[in-house]
Amino acid sequence: QVQLVESGGGLVQPGGSLRLSCAASGRTFSSRVMGWFRQAPGKEREFVAAITWRTSDTMYAESVKGRFTISRDNVKNTVYLQMNSLKPEDTAVYYCAAGDIYVRFSTSYNYWGQGTQVTVSS
Repeated sequence: QVQLVESGGGLVQPGGSLRLSCAASGRTFSSRVMGWFRQAPGKEREFVAAITWRTSDTMYAESVKGRFTISRDNVKNTVYLQMNSLKPEDTAVYYCAAGDIYVRFSTSYNYWGQGTQVTVSS
């Protein structure tokens, strides 16, 4: 089992920044990939970004490319999502997930955190 705990969400004005953290514990060595997903009210959960633990390969959704950066600290077993130039449409609950396959599909991720709310509003 892998336990994931997100933190860092909150209320921010358009154009502002937030950094989300996801602390992993348990059998973290069993997961090769960490991902961030988000779900806005009335919408399906969507892929945001992913990173591999060993090589730090990254991929992003087109909607966040150039604004968001995913990174990881293998010593702390923590993954980060730096979000800059935030827009109202970035408002959602953000979830951290762990999986074995380097893909964008949420169904391929085995473990999920409880989510953290990000609200972008003036």
